[in-house]
Amino acid sequence: MTADALDIGYEIPKLEITLTGDQVRRYATVADMPGPRFMSDDVARKEGLPGQILPGNMSLALLSRMITDWLPNARLEKLGVTFRGTVQPGKPIVMTGFVTDRREIEGAVELECDLILEQGGERRITGLAVLRLTR
Repeated sequence: MTADALDIGYEIPKLEITLTGDQVRRYATVADMPGPRFMSDDVARKEGLPGQILPGNMSLALLSRMITDWLPNARLEKLGVTFRGTVQPGKPIVMTGFVTDRREIEGAVELECDLILEQGGERRITGLAVLRLTR
């Protein structure tokens, strides 16, 4: 994908993934986030949650993956999100986005993109990414 082909309104290719509870437990362990809500449905329910949930930074990493899979040669300058709900393993996660701004800066193209992570047809996370592509 060349920088010239990317303009406002361009849709980022959708990334769909379903994580297992074991993948979430391993991530939480490696990331040194041993919170019980990331380890077990039963413990998470005792906390008032619907079951085991993904750590927020794991969801952030999934959005980052969508961006880097789409434009592997781009530099991710900024990535920020707003958490609107929990994300759970065992259920499909759908991530999408689109280019909302494009600027020419010092021989490079800077793209601003809105990002969306949905589960069960509900927006769970929204975000903003800024990417820089050199020409």
